[in-house]
This record gives sequence, structure tokens and C-alpha cells, in this order.
Amino acid sequence: MLSRTPAVARCLSLASLMALASPAMAMELPLPPPGEDIVGQVQVIKAKYEDTFADIGVANDLGYLEMVVANPGIDPWLPGEGAEIILPTRFILPPGPREGIVINLAEYRLYYYPKGQNVVHTYPLGIGREGWSSPVANARITAKTPNPGWYPPKSIREEHAADGDPLPSYVPPGPDNPLGPYKMALSVPGYLIHGSNKKFGIGMRVSHGCFRMLNHNVLQLADMAPVGTSVRIINEPYKFGRSGGKIYLEAHAPLDDEGTDASVVDKHTAVINALLKRDELGELRLDWEMVREIVASEDGLPVEIANETATIAHVDEHAL
Repeated sequence: MLSRTPAVARCLSLASLMALASPAMAMELPLPPPGEDIVGQVQVIKAKYEDTFADIGVANDLGYLEMVVANPGIDPWLPGEGAEIILPTRFILPPGPREGIVINLAEYRLYYYPKGQNVVHTYPLGIGREGWSSPVANARITAKTPNPGWYPPKSIREEHAADGDPLPSYVPPGPDNPLGPYKMALSVPGYLIHGSNKKFGIGMRVSHGCFRMLNHNVLQLADMAPVGTSVRIINEPYKFGRSGGKIYLEAHAPLDDEGTDASVVDKHTAVINALLKRDELGELRLDWEMVREIVASEDGLPVEIANETATIAHVDEHAL
């Protein structure tokens, strides 16, 4: 029997649990109808003895941390034969235009909307670690390079030298190249979307600011996204979305470059600010108890917080 937080239990509908024995869906998802915001379905699989969260993530286009937070209490390195593992493959689409590439740093995830197609592709990312934060910016792809060589910047060479791990001035293409099989340069100087020569680190804060992808993911994205594709980089830990006459909230741990956790007050303020950006949701009667629980769990799963048949005159900022 699954043992989850109440928010997760509410999220796992009968339809989701019916996916228990099904293979993972491809992460090319049809866009929802106009006015709606949710794609995909949560799935549950049974782990094999040799499985780890890293292996399951690679097989299902999921990052390590999103697997961990969606499965509290389960050992990520040895889930155990037959353990029921949640695949967090349901997403509220990021706010803003659904065009080009959208990267949401707070969820370690990239969304790509191919022009003229009614689908979205979504992939996990490794992003900049503390002290080397990835930027929030509007950018575009300026160049695409298969089998890239790597010229480590001076700052990275100095860092490695200080750790007793000196780097050469040039790393040729191949299995030792940290850029993997493909790189895409961005109009923000010094930043790339690229593959990786490491199995671990996708879906975590591991890079010097660039965006790391699983190698099969970066090859697929590079094949679809032309030079000139817009890249909108945002940092939205709290996403509100509408689906089937209901309103959902998806919460992720806010990023903090100081290495400290945001206070409860700061988190609740951020939730209110995210809600106020959605003017059309301001009249809804929200389940504030559930909102508090979702913010506390930060499990990355969309959970229902309101029904559009119930409204109030304003958002009560003291309800949290």
C-alpha cells in the first residue's frame, strides 16, 4: 500500500493508479484545450531489485530530485523489489507564452513547444549550483554544435586546480567531454544547453550555470529546435493551473543561493504573489488548508485547491 502525504494521496486518482502496470509515457505530451494548463498523468510503477531512482529517472525522462520528493520515505538507492514508485509525470505548464523553449529553474525542467504543433516536449535539467546560479533571462539559441570540444574557462580551471584536479586547456569530443554529444549556445554569453558525460546530476544543482540534459534528450531537442528558437528562463516554484473546472497548485522548493531554507512566511508570500499574477483566479474560493500542505510538502505534484463553481470576492492574504 502506498504511504504518502495527504496531498499526494489526493493527487493519486484512480486513473493514475491504473497506470501501475503500464510502461512510462513518452514525454511528448498533447497540449490541453484553450484555457487549461495541465499535461500528462501521474504514474506508479513497481521497482525491480536492481533499480535506483537515477536509473528510473533516466528511463522516464525524470530528474533525480523530483523522483526523491515525489517518493518520501523510499530509499532512492535501493527502493526494493516490488516497491511502488510514483513517476511525477503530470505538470502544470509554466506561466507565460507557450512558444519556443521555457526553462523553469525551480523545477529543474525544460519545456519545448514546437512551432505549429499542438504538443509540448519536456525534459529534466541539471542547473547551476550555489555560487554559479543559472540566469533568469530571455534568450535564444544562437548556435548548435554536434560532438563539441570543450575549452574550460579560466575560472573553472582555477577551481579544479585548487581541488587538486587540474583540467587541460582543451577537452576533445568523446566520453570524457562534459558537454556530451551536443551543445546549443545561448544569446546570454557563457551559457549553454548541452549533454553530459555523467550519469548522475540531471535534475540537480550541479553545473557552473549551464543547462545539462540527458544525452538522448539533448539530441532530440537539438534535432527539433532550430537556431533562433526563443529561450525564456524563469524561476517559478509555485505554479497555478486550471483543468476540468478545477484549480491546481504545484509546489517546488524555492532556490536559495545562500544555502538556507526560505521561511514559511516567505514561501506563503511567494504563493500569494504567484496567485495574483493569475487575475482570473482571484475570485476563487481556495482550500487554504490544502495550499498550506502543498507548500509544506513541495513534492512537485499538481494538487486540486479549488473548484470554479465556488468563488469569493477577493484573495484573503491572511488565510495562509
